[in-house]
Amino acid sequence: MSMPATSNDRVKVVSKLPGWLRQNLKVRTAQLGIEIQTAVEQGIAAWCDLASATASVDTGGAESFSTFLPPGQWEEFRGIAEDRRVSLIQGLAQSVQLWLDTHPAPDVQRSEIPRRIIVCNQKGGVGKTAITAGVGEALSEDSTRLFPVRVAKALATALRDSEDQPDSAESDNDPLSVEKLPGHGLRVLLVDFDPQCHLTNQLGAAPLPMNGDSLTNHMAGETKGELRDLIVSVDEEHFGGRLHLLPACHDAFLLDVRLSAVRARESALERALMPLESDYDVIIVDCPPSLGLSMDAAAYYGRRRDGEVPGESGALIVVQAEDSSADAYDLLTNQIEDLRNDLALDIDYLGIVVNLYDSRRGYIATSSLQGWVDIKDPKVVGLISDLKEQKEAVRMKQPLLSYAPSSQQAVAMRALAREIS
Repeated sequence: MSMPATSNDRVKVVSKLPGWLRQNLKVRTAQLGIEIQTAVEQGIAAWCDLASATASVDTGGAESFSTFLPPGQWEEFRGIAEDRRVSLIQGLAQSVQLWLDTHPAPDVQRSEIPRRIIVCNQKGGVGKTAITAGVGEALSEDSTRLFPVRVAKALATALRDSEDQPDSAESDNDPLSVEKLPGHGLRVLLVDFDPQCHLTNQLGAAPLPMNGDSLTNHMAGETKGELRDLIVSVDEEHFGGRLHLLPACHDAFLLDVRLSAVRARESALERALMPLESDYDVIIVDCPPSLGLSMDAAAYYGRRRDGEVPGESGALIVVQAEDSSADAYDLLTNQIEDLRNDLALDIDYLGIVVNLYDSRRGYIATSSLQGWVDIKDPKVVGLISDLKEQKEAVRMKQPLLSYAPSSQQAVAMRALAREIS
């Protein structure tokens, strides 16, 4: 059946489609950036142009399905289906399957040079580890599934909402700002570069033993084996084996001392991780709260390499909406600027993430957020609320995006990942 034309001169059509086929259609159109109604229109047109019906499609359990088609197309389709002695439901299913067959899913884009994201701030407690894990999880989610992502909500709007609605940190559930989009499907390595081992512990792995091999040993040139052998997979069921972790070791507390005796110490992290790079699309480093030699090595690793597009790799700075973060930010950026100038490097800023935000903290929080937004370069690329799901995931030693995949924080992490992609 069909209904009167809409304002864009399309006619609403109601039929039935099996759930699995509808889901495949939703995912594929999202992957290709095409509206569902356009895909159905193209599929029906192609099916009508064939000399005969295609192979039968299992329509068992078909449920109501509606879309909008150009005037007259549904009537033409009905006539051809009748001539071919095919039911409308079967004809529509064949049309959709034909469109899927002729519009394959795009390949995951992989670069010869893996992206290197350095998550940093010399101030502890701002949530660098949570951001490292959240971005890595979002980038490694399945490209053939749809996940809720908060999109196109300007930070200025978020700021206004937080001022107008004191409880918005917990009640901001506006469905109009959330879309279902495919995951990135990237191969991601999370590097726990912090001797406190927070990332390692939060993801349910064990810190490396002090008497064994470690990233510190590889950076100091005192290896005891292959660094690749230390890597563990994170929640293979949810991330399909695409998300890996290089655990930390408490020996990293001595890293700056050991690096002081290493030649070309700024490139020590790069020398250690280079053998792993061909296995990954993105490498994300959770930096320690330090401005020492280890931070120099991390910043150097995140520099723009020859042939790399600006903004692909670089520093992602995590702050909170309070005054001490501003002081720490100045110290960090001064260090990066000194490294840029001393070694003639291009080190890009990927942006600022305002983490653990809660407008109920009043003027200090809202005015600080506005201060971060006003910086402009680097710009604020993420606003993550201080909610319970992240704390619960840490307690459960599970990734946030598999523990609470539809939570506000998970939705915001996916938005952040897309903002810096």
